[in-house]
Amino acid sequence: MNKQHLINAVADAAGLAKADAARAVEAVIDGISTSLERGEEVRLVGFGTFSLSKRKGSTGRNPRTGAPMEIKASAQPKFRAGKALKDACNP
Repeated sequence: MNKQHLINAVADAAGLAKADAARAVEAVIDGISTSLERGEEVRLVGFGTFSLSKRKGSTGRNPRTGAPMEIKASAQPKFRAGKALKDACNP
């Protein structure tokens, strides 16, 4: 399923126009993104939890030349599925 399929499914399930469903889906995605940017965790009970995992900087090697290179510290988004979602996937 891609984003357009999700918008169509939301429109059908909620009885909304596709334009309204598209705005709703975009608002949810933007809300999750904004919260993660602020370092907050997003918990959707029964669905799952979005959070950030911080990686430390390190020194690596360029695979072509073997020269050492610095790898920057970064934050990676993570998703942990909730029990209800896990149960729905494994009947």
